[in-house]
Amino acid sequence: MAGATGVGLQGAGGGMLGREARTQYAAMARLRWRMFVHGLRSIHGILDLGATGIAWLFYSFLGLGLGTGLCASAYSLASRASWQSLPILFWAISYVWLMFPVLVASFQEQSDLGTLLRFPVHFGSYLLLYLISGLMEASTFVGALCCLGVWLGIVMARPDLYVWAALILSVFAVFNILLVRAVFAWIDRWLAQRKTREILGAVFMVLIVSLLAINSVLNQKRHEGSKSHKEDAAPLREALDKYAPLLKTANLVQQWLPPGLGARTLQRTVEQKPVAGFASVSMLGLWVILAGSAMAGRLKAQYRGQNLSWAPRRNESIERGGGWTLGGSHPLTAIVGKELRSLMGSMALLWAVSMPVLFVLVLAGVFHHNPSSDLNSFPYVFPLCVAYALLGFTGLFYNLLGSEGAGIQLLFLSPTPIRTVLLAKNLLHSILFILMGFVANTLVCLRLGVPPFVVLADTGAWLVFALPCNLSAGIILSLAIPYRINPGRIARPAGAQANTLPAMFIQLGVLGVGLLVFWLCWSLHNRWLPVPIFLALAAGACFAWMRVLRYSDDNASQRRDFLITTLMKAE
Repeated sequence: MAGATGVGLQGAGGGMLGREARTQYAAMARLRWRMFVHGLRSIHGILDLGATGIAWLFYSFLGLGLGTGLCASAYSLASRASWQSLPILFWAISYVWLMFPVLVASFQEQSDLGTLLRFPVHFGSYLLLYLISGLMEASTFVGALCCLGVWLGIVMARPDLYVWAALILSVFAVFNILLVRAVFAWIDRWLAQRKTREILGAVFMVLIVSLLAINSVLNQKRHEGSKSHKEDAAPLREALDKYAPLLKTANLVQQWLPPGLGARTLQRTVEQKPVAGFASVSMLGLWVILAGSAMAGRLKAQYRGQNLSWAPRRNESIERGGGWTLGGSHPLTAIVGKELRSLMGSMALLWAVSMPVLFVLVLAGVFHHNPSSDLNSFPYVFPLCVAYALLGFTGLFYNLLGSEGAGIQLLFLSPTPIRTVLLAKNLLHSILFILMGFVANTLVCLRLGVPPFVVLADTGAWLVFALPCNLSAGIILSLAIPYRINPGRIARPAGAQANTLPAMFIQLGVLGVGLLVFWLCWSLHNRWLPVPIFLALAAGACFAWMRVLRYSDDNASQRRDFLITTLMKAE
């Protein structure tokens, strides 16, 4: 890149908009464009482009839906002059902007701009490129549509506020962009160390479990008995009266936070108090500077060379002989133990596997009903909840070699066949699949009540059919379209979408076959018929899995160079 820009080793002077910096931007843009064009010459690049298009189509529908809802809410509040309730919309936007990248982290690609630090790039240029990459993320797109919806709702009700509303929402959007970039910059720093990664993962898990438990308790109370509206509102009024001083204090505090400042600026403008409005906008600008400083401080440390993932390796003489082992001398035992250690140290895989199982409580709460109803209200609730809980295994089944990284060379040099390695991974993942399926069944039963035994048998037979289907397809995709997994990051690296797209279609196909069999057999009033059908399909899937496993050594040998190049590629 230095040669392309003509800067060489003289440094990148002139600031972020200087001549050298502009030349570097142009060189980087040309490089990215040529990489994109050359990538379309392969099946991997075409699949990656298709998966990215489908993902952005989903983000567009989601953003338009949220924006429409916020537009209607803003119009209702502005038309009724209920400006004291406007902070609710600003807090909702901040929540969506901050939580959306976390929820889609397992599916969204993320490029690492740290590789630019190998070249003579000025810090201002590096900071600007980091901000531009944040503008192209899904959270910015969805958040911008939400802000646009609020602006349209306010303008339709009060056309005279279009300038102030645009100014406030623009500054508020800049703050959220900087906040999200700062938060994820620091999260990447924390996840670079194993100890902080484990602590952060435990905090996330406890937080999610607590929220799900609160949701479950609230839904349980909502469905207990049949009370009138007055009886239901009485506890709420008592709670409001009891905690009124605390709520008043919280309202005073939130007025000095960015969402409260944005709403208060509009309120002061409506009240013909421009000085107070400018003061609120200035305070919001200070929050923007604070978020930008937090982000710039972390990037400055990284620019100066701080990268904890490059820390020296532990002293093996001290670590040798410690920890736990599975025991046994067979290669299968060693590979299973190593894979289990890798799984426990990968935040991305743990997040992907555990989150769907926990969120099944929310999904089951939507269809909450009396256990004595025999699932007549919606008979597919139980199998759908279990199937959703097991979607997190996509990253395990369909990218078996992703966690190997540079160790893929050792697998090809060792006398252990690749078939044995894949078999050991499949065995471990099958055990985890069965275990998480049991946990999902238990959670659904606790939430919906124990279903009839025939429904349990049908769901279990479908799981027996789905497991070998995923294993066989996973081996094929793992050898054909692998991608490297970074254990210190939740988001997937660039190129992972090419693996995700066919995996998603396979998962939908397996689920569609299950729903079709359920519907046909249950429509014929024969709920035991799916069991032999699924077992017959499972026998065929097991035969296909064994055939795929048998020829995996030849396939891996033919694609050895491609696997080594892909899995050793630096992000």
